[in-house]
Amino acid sequence: MKKYIFSILCMISFYTTTQAQWVVTDPTNLAQGIANTAQQIVQTSTTATNMINNFKETVKIYEQGKKYYDKLKRVNNLVKDARRVQQAVLMVGEISDIYVNNFQKMINDENYAPQELSAIAFGYSKLLEESGSLVKELKKIINPSTLSMNDKERMDIIDRIYKEIKANRDLVNYYTRKNIGVSYLRAKEKGNTKRVLALYGTANERNW
Repeated sequence: MKKYIFSILCMISFYTTTQAQWVVTDPTNLAQGIANTAQQIVQTSTTATNMINNFKETVKIYEQGKKYYDKLKRVNNLVKDARRVQQAVLMVGEISDIYVNNFQKMINDENYAPQELSAIAFGYSKLLEESGSLVKELKKIINPSTLSMNDKERMDIIDRIYKEIKANRDLVNYYTRKNIGVSYLRAKEKGNTKRVLALYGTANERNW
């Protein structure tokens, strides 16, 4: 079996040895768990009638699904090409992390109007939705039933998906920094920046 096909199939069934026995871990199950969590978060975020109560449900889904994200992070010794698949999926979990952890703080930030919070939540959910769709596409590529695709075609598509998810992750970070920056400027006008710094982090801790 060719090197790249073997690499991708390692995502389907990854093996390590311990005392001459095979221990099986299936990263695709973890990847599916992350994809399902992302989809549920998006669905919950976009069908809200009450933003605060709805976001509590979003957090609940996120916390339940985070076990997949944490487990996949611990799969360290995948071969090089399969690792790019792993990293792409992990970035979807990271986008969920950024959204949930920062939006929880924004809800408690008096510098945003309710309409603005709804718009911010919508922006997060759209980026998460796009990334989740890319994971679905990625799963089709690494499926053994697609062996009619040659190595270069497969790796080119994986590389494209990885770059698109990475761009979404970077955009979520930028989006978060900009939104928090707006709150900081509004607090500065009121002479009350301490509360914003306490909420999002001090000058040495914050990433905005």
